[in-house]
Amino acid sequence: MRDIFGLTEKEMASELASLGEMPFRAKQVLQWVYEKGVVDWSLMTDLSKALRESLAKNFSLDPLVLRKTVDSKDGETTKFLWELKDGKLVESVLIYSSDRRTVCVSSQVGCPARCAFCASGKEGLLRNLSSAEIVSQVFLIDQFLKKKNEKVSHVVFMGMGEPMENYEEVVKAIQLLTDPKGMHLSQRRITVSTVGVVEGIMRLAKEGLKVNLVLSLHAPNQHIRKKIIPFARKYPLETILDAMRYYAEETKRDITYEYTLLAGINDAKEHAEELAGLLKGQQCTVNLIPYNPVIGLNLQRPEKDAIETFRDVLVAKGIPTTWRYTKGKDIAAACGQLALQKESDKILQTS
Repeated sequence: MRDIFGLTEKEMASELASLGEMPFRAKQVLQWVYEKGVVDWSLMTDLSKALRESLAKNFSLDPLVLRKTVDSKDGETTKFLWELKDGKLVESVLIYSSDRRTVCVSSQVGCPARCAFCASGKEGLLRNLSSAEIVSQVFLIDQFLKKKNEKVSHVVFMGMGEPMENYEEVVKAIQLLTDPKGMHLSQRRITVSTVGVVEGIMRLAKEGLKVNLVLSLHAPNQHIRKKIIPFARKYPLETILDAMRYYAEETKRDITYEYTLLAGINDAKEHAEELAGLLKGQQCTVNLIPYNPVIGLNLQRPEKDAIETFRDVLVAKGIPTTWRYTKGKDIAAACGQLALQKESDKILQTS
């Protein structure tokens, strides 16, 4: 059974033709789903009963089932717990910021990167998500927002998983999300984050997409980076930075380097000076992220003075720098806090 959320209009038309149905019905089906938000075959009233029965038999409208939602106390973040058809669970996060409604999506169940400060990779990688499972996260949250007369404006691939390790499905999800017959989001409002999978960065640069690219840098040199990101041992830092520069040149999009500040590890003034030297001359932004606590990890968030000193060094060296305001920390929805746990534990956690 094919998932509707993983099919383009052309693919849907081909599938229908193989079932002896008229290909033009694909446009009608996608209009019912994406324009009208209908995910029940029986309610697609301009389709014949026979066609609706055939669709119900051959196509799925529910790659995800919502198990729980949790709102942060400040009302600026909502975390969604989804159950997949195989019983596995993933999370995504809706972030409210001014007029933006940003969905942070997961691209894998678990994560292979195993960053020292992140909950998502503690249990390793279980499997990739399909493009349908990725798109469905955005679609269902968009339906959630429509009840408030709002809609999803931005999508960031910064949830569970390393997007570049699920390259084909992530790229197809981006194409579906930006398709005028689908979610019709702007490519420029989609951001992909990576720990530095060089082959993926190079491929994405040639896809003809205008999405934003973020590197989870987190260290000013390869020595420290390998300590906190085991995945970093696969690629020299300079090779990754060369790939990032290539992406910027090919796409004409500025790039962002995310830097999680860990007390006593990568937050000293000399680390900031080294980072400034590493990025000198690049058209980029550094996004500083004070560490968000994760149960079971013996790491500390730097004091405010240390964060300010780090930022001031970068600014003085001419490196555009932002300091991310932490949202969703009280519901474990902040950066690095999305966790892969046993299903029973996870459901209880969000009850």
